[in-house]
Amino acid sequence: MVMSLIAVWLAFYLRVDQVGLPLHEQDFVYVLAALLFLPVFVRMGLYRAIFRYTGMSAMAATAIAVLIYGGLFFCTLLLLKPPGIPRSIGLIQPLIFLVLVGVSRAMARFWFMGDGAATNVAAKGRLLIYGAGEAGVQTASALSAMRDFVLLGFVDDDVSKVGRTINGVKIYGHDHLPALVERLDVTDILLAIPSLNRLRRREIIDQLQLLPVHVRSLPGMMDLASGKVTVADFQELDIEDLLGRDPVAPDPQLLAKNLAGKVVLVTGAGGSIGSELCRQIILERPQALVLVEHNEYGLYAIHHNLELLCKEHGLSVQLLPRLGSIRNLRRLRAIFEDCRPHTVYHAAAYKHVPLVQENPAEGILNNVFGTLNVARVAMEQGVERFVLISTDKAVRPTNVMGASKRMAELVLQAMAGASGVDFAPIDEQPAGRQTANRTCFCMVRFGNVLGSSGSVVPLFRSQLRNGGPLTVTHAAVTRYFMTIPEAAQLVLQAGAMGDGGDVFVLDMGKPVKIIDLARRMIQLSGLTVKDEAHASGDIEIQVVGLRPGEKLYEELLIGDNPETTEHARIMKAHESCLSWQALLPHLLTLRHAAKLGDDATIHTQLLQLVSGYVAPGGSERACQGSTATRELAGG
Repeated sequence: MVMSLIAVWLAFYLRVDQVGLPLHEQDFVYVLAALLFLPVFVRMGLYRAIFRYTGMSAMAATAIAVLIYGGLFFCTLLLLKPPGIPRSIGLIQPLIFLVLVGVSRAMARFWFMGDGAATNVAAKGRLLIYGAGEAGVQTASALSAMRDFVLLGFVDDDVSKVGRTINGVKIYGHDHLPALVERLDVTDILLAIPSLNRLRRREIIDQLQLLPVHVRSLPGMMDLASGKVTVADFQELDIEDLLGRDPVAPDPQLLAKNLAGKVVLVTGAGGSIGSELCRQIILERPQALVLVEHNEYGLYAIHHNLELLCKEHGLSVQLLPRLGSIRNLRRLRAIFEDCRPHTVYHAAAYKHVPLVQENPAEGILNNVFGTLNVARVAMEQGVERFVLISTDKAVRPTNVMGASKRMAELVLQAMAGASGVDFAPIDEQPAGRQTANRTCFCMVRFGNVLGSSGSVVPLFRSQLRNGGPLTVTHAAVTRYFMTIPEAAQLVLQAGAMGDGGDVFVLDMGKPVKIIDLARRMIQLSGLTVKDEAHASGDIEIQVVGLRPGEKLYEELLIGDNPETTEHARIMKAHESCLSWQALLPHLLTLRHAAKLGDDATIHTQLLQLVSGYVAPGGSERACQGSTATRELAGG
């Protein structure tokens, strides 16, 4: 109201050089200006805006409101022609009014945002944004509404951008980054390059690792586009950024081969791998997806997640959640008879090495005989394809978990090599008839997946948040790593290539030394490693010793003759196996021992059957004279 009156006075001053108080005949213009703008501004929503978040859209709304007001103001003066009032006042006053309103709102935003020294005091860190593209600009815009960081500049590889500015913030070249970090006292660098390929990200991270800064990354471009970027969304670097390997694009034909239009069943559907398999499967538009899980909350969570995914992608896939344990043969039969699956992915297993090592009987009953139950029901129901999710720990295992997974492989290999299987000997109440084999059994073996339960990366992050130390079991321990989505995609494609009894191995890239991973995570958090050479460091790395059954390194092949396939990341292993007739007596002994909790007999059977297995306190040499071992060696 005051600014509208000031704008009228200034308009008269500019037009007729009038300095004093308004003349009597000018009262009409002052009253008109004061009363006319108010309904226009209210109608345009100018008084609903929050000043501290005023942006271009709010300024545009202000300009439109003043334009409408100015048009009405000018037309009124033009039609009424009040004496002593120049018509040009109707043009000059709205322009002055626009400047006054715009400047006042910009100043209000500046005041509420606490720019300048106040921001520097309240900020948690001094930030550079690596990437002066769309993602970097949106991030800078989000940061301007918060006091968490002082934005010092952008860094970009594009030399044409270096030296220029974005909203007053300078763009620097990456070559001068070390000197820039020291000169500006940078504490954090944010990677705002979500579309960059993995190899280039790895090169940038290698460069930043040498600097005393905390390196973090942005979410994906979809989150940026939807306006979800906040400081809370800034993520710690994913381990896949440190690995520097781009996933191979999936083969659409292989993915859809056993999924599109079919009924697919996944055991362990609520687990890390099982849930991702379900998400990948549902995108291939199966007729129905059967979710088998013994954990009630796990089943609820994946079912709800898949319902949202179906809604998001407009999919009409029938979801069939089924509670049940793979150790319950009767329940499995009921599920298979009700749902009639064409394809089965068996991901249910006990996977935690130390826990299974402490509870070998439960590990055997679940991983070996649970797998046998699912495979048996699949064969009885004439399932077209059965895919076992195996592990690299099945290769020359030093733990019961790995040995149990190799036993599960041996069971499937034996069943795949038989035209029909008589399950009567293993039934407590014999059925007394042979089941014809019309099912293609195959196995997919791979190493550690990132983000799974028990993964080392979340453990390290938790330890970093608590101030350390980071615990490593052994200075020389190495592991293969792969992202869960990539592993799931490769499992689906490998399963489609099986002919029966195949053992597929995923190319996991180069193994990673865990202690090196710990060092990198400390350095990329802007901290330093504390050791004998650097007593003033921030975070210590403690070597705590190998856990029961843990190996220094993992292998993917028992033999040395892998065969390439049509997919660059999938190999076919040629592994020795037993016939069903030769394996059956060992299974009976092993099951009896597991039910009695006879750990000694369990280890003896595993020594005889699993190549390279080392029992606790023993050696694989104990099985050299075994008939089963000789048959395995002979293939």
